[in-house]
Amino acid sequence: MADFNQAIILGNVTKDPELRTTSTGQSVTSFSVATNRRWTNKDGQQQEDTEFHNVVAWAKLAEICAQLLYKGRKVLVSGRLQTRSWEGQDGAKRFTTEIVADQMSALGPPRQGGAEAPATPAGGTTLKKSETAKSEQPATVPDEINLDDIPF
Repeated sequence: MADFNQAIILGNVTKDPELRTTSTGQSVTSFSVATNRRWTNKDGQQQEDTEFHNVVAWAKLAEICAQLLYKGRKVLVSGRLQTRSWEGQDGAKRFTTEIVADQMSALGPPRQGGAEAPATPAGGTTLKKSETAKSEQPATVPDEINLDDIPF
């Protein structure tokens, strides 16, 4: 059986996305999404827990995410999980796991006063990786990216 690496989350953007350009001219946007989990504990009390997910989008999808998303907007993201490591300034090895988006659906109202792409029937805007130029989307993070340029 083949391996499968897919993450799908539906939540709220926690801060406005940050659009950057790599030294090779590649667009990259990073943002985080909060998702909530609700359950009832053994005493019958409702409990809630929030998870924060780091998301990275590349190429045209990065530009669209930066244009359409804002803090508080509901978003549906699908992509693959990727874990990166680097050495911190203190010499310690650091790790981060993020979702590398290949599809994003912006849900809810658009940013006030901003341009919006055509809406889906559910009132949101959807962009798939297939709608971007595939040659613009890297399969992995290129080695030429300076880790100091990454905002997290």
